[in-house]
Amino acid sequence: MKRSLFGLAAACVIVVSLAFSVASSDAAPGPSETKGPSAVKRGAFLVKTGGCNDCHTPWKMGKNGLPEPDMTRMLSGHPEGMKLPPPPQAAGPWIWFGAATNTAYAGPWGISYAPNLTPDPNTGLGSAWTEEIFVKAIKTGKHFGTSRLIMPPMPWEAYSNYSDADLKAMYAYLKTIPPIVNHVPDSVEAPPPAPPGASPKKK
Repeated sequence: MKRSLFGLAAACVIVVSLAFSVASSDAAPGPSETKGPSAVKRGAFLVKTGGCNDCHTPWKMGKNGLPEPDMTRMLSGHPEGMKLPPPPQAAGPWIWFGAATNTAYAGPWGISYAPNLTPDPNTGLGSAWTEEIFVKAIKTGKHFGTSRLIMPPMPWEAYSNYSDADLKAMYAYLKTIPPIVNHVPDSVEAPPPAPPGASPKKK
């Protein structure tokens, strides 16, 4: 009887382990490849769980009365037809603000717009954003990997901890999603603060 119970318990452990292994494989494929179907699958997992749709996909009000990402414009960035007025002036603890679409933010750094991550050749990743440039931008926190700093709220500091293989997998996935033509405005950097004792400029 004890042997039967032990055998049954062992079998259960094996079945559970196999099930967990399959589920884990489906949910989070390994980062061993940087190209091909496995890389695309891994990249899709990372993009979807990494919150990329939170800012790069415009949000809308859903049927349940709560905002939700508009997946018909998945990862297309700030809508080009949405013209925003000047941001409110910061007061007290409120130092930054976000647009209703969750694709534009204003704060002490200036105004940042979520870029188009679709593979559209002219307004998205296209041919200008190579795999190397994409990885370098996330690793260094610099636009195109060389120019201005990537502005908040993009959490590049966290994403820079991804391995090169994972970032290449994300890039591989982004190159497979439907291209959307959407010209996103350039981010606007805030002017540098005036040196102490400087007189304010007259308008």
